[in-house]
Amino acid sequence: MKQRIGLVLEGGGVRGAYTAGALAWLQDHQIHFDYSVGISSGAAYLCCYLCNDEHTPKNMATIYAADPHLVGVYALFHCGYYVDYRKIFETYLLGKEHMSIAKIREEKPDMEIGAYDLNQGKTIYFGPEDLDDQLNVIRGACSLPVASEIVDWHGYRLLDGGITKMIPIERAIEKGCTKCLVITTKPADYVRPDSSKIVIWLMKHIYKECPQVAKDYKVRKENYYKQRKIIDDMIAQGNAVNILPSLDIKVSRWKGNHDNCVKLYDLGYQDMETRKEEVYALLQEDQDE
Repeated sequence: MKQRIGLVLEGGGVRGAYTAGALAWLQDHQIHFDYSVGISSGAAYLCCYLCNDEHTPKNMATIYAADPHLVGVYALFHCGYYVDYRKIFETYLLGKEHMSIAKIREEKPDMEIGAYDLNQGKTIYFGPEDLDDQLNVIRGACSLPVASEIVDWHGYRLLDGGITKMIPIERAIEKGCTKCLVITTKPADYVRPDSSKIVIWLMKHIYKECPQVAKDYKVRKENYYKQRKIIDDMIAQGNAVNILPSLDIKVSRWKGNHDNCVKLYDLGYQDMETRKEEVYALLQEDQDE
């Protein structure tokens, strides 16, 4: 029986430059998947990949994400939040890049992006028919809790899906994928810290109407390692390949200078090239079934 192969993308904020570079390699080699799912910045880059748009993600990863005015005091005074996602989406992606998801809506690939809905107190998934021209769903999927505004859209109140699903491997399995190419943005020796007590306290006060979100944030570390174990088990069984940074380039979730963002983007592309035989073997096994 034919295997169903999924593409699974972790988020990572500015570190998503690595994902953008890895996806550029997949585009250049015209590699596609039966199902794909992305979280946070991985959701935005996934949409660009499915639209065959290599120009927008490269600029987003190496130029716009490195804009110091998007994060910190300047953003706080400009938009009232620590991260100015409106500028990212409205000024850069829509204004300068004219980013469009029309191709996804027309071709309806089997894809989803995850976002946390405060009304339901859980991460939910949106498909091609849900995506809007103003990119509200994607912006909601990227909006970090506390640091950015809630995206109100069609009755949903959206934040970053990484609150519970940092690496959406479970969703790929739920959708019938038996093999997965997983692209993550942290090096192999990464150790996830406990959730910040200050952030948990802030979430309890900012999102009083949704007490579940603070509870979910509190156990992010446990959920992360649960998701990592699923991936590691699949790798051990020969059912997954995990592309992850081979070098530790100094780029954080929040900030990265232009040169390091370019290096991280290039590293994503190069790591795919270096490990292409593993990727092709994963795809070939599907054809041989």
